[in-house]
Amino acid sequence: MNDINSIGNARLIIREVSKVIVGKDESLIKILLAVIAGGHILMEDIPGVGKTTMAISVSKALGLDYNRVQFTPDVLPSDITGFSIYDKESGKMNYQKGAVLCNLFLADELNRATSRTQSALLQAMEEGIVTVDNHTYPVPKPFIVIATQNPTGAKGTQMLPDSQMDRFMLRLSMGYPSHDDEIEMIRRKQKGVSTETVQEVVSRDELMRIRKEADQVYVKDEIIDYIVRLCDITRNDGRIIQGASPRASLALTALSKATAWIQGRDYVLPKDIRFVFFDCIEHRLIWSQEMPDAAAKKAALQELFSSVPAPRIS
Repeated sequence: MNDINSIGNARLIIREVSKVIVGKDESLIKILLAVIAGGHILMEDIPGVGKTTMAISVSKALGLDYNRVQFTPDVLPSDITGFSIYDKESGKMNYQKGAVLCNLFLADELNRATSRTQSALLQAMEEGIVTVDNHTYPVPKPFIVIATQNPTGAKGTQMLPDSQMDRFMLRLSMGYPSHDDEIEMIRRKQKGVSTETVQEVVSRDELMRIRKEADQVYVKDEIIDYIVRLCDITRNDGRIIQGASPRASLALTALSKATAWIQGRDYVLPKDIRFVFFDCIEHRLIWSQEMPDAAAKKAALQELFSSVPAPRIS
């Protein structure tokens, strides 16, 4: 059964980040779930709603070393992965670390970078290593990418490639704050509350222990079958050109286990899957041209989800 102190730590993380981020508890919980599940997060929204602040606050609460790169068209792949430089004294090439070699890498406005620079992240995200001049270097553990992107169509942006979208465990959108939350945000800002006030509440070693504990959450065969059927139905619908990949079913399983863990259970229920399904799956799908409207796509995915009967777990 889950260690009650670990569950308490999860609540402490949420409370600490909520000092700075007002009224976005569900987004924060889902970010924490992805961190526990060992995945990466894509935050897609308009500028100025707190995506970067959220990412920095999470890294501080978790005691993680983080680097931030503001992606623009002139950012090079070597800025991300690092490069080799000749040392005249030793006569050798010395590796200079790139920005991605940290615990939490904040890729700000990733879809403003060139395709070559975007692809520089792929190996680190998938394999946990970077390759420079035929030498591989491991990224630190834990390693998390939180990427932000402005909606496609905004000035200077381009769509991320399908292969890169599929490597993000979750895609989230924070949206505008409510009227009252925005008032509270301004009040806190006037009192000097900022990311600098966020304190570390969980160490890196503790986070790795939490990950291991969440990974041991039990998943019944009926639940595994349910997850596969949910992914499979997206592959057999005429409105969808490209359905959820096997990577998606693995991600959905890991997120469901983290969801169960954070609620104090050592087994997964269908409601855990329901909580993360849309944020885990929606960004991986490629729809036919007859489905250009975002609202129609959401409704269609909801219809598909509802058509798959959930198992009854006693």
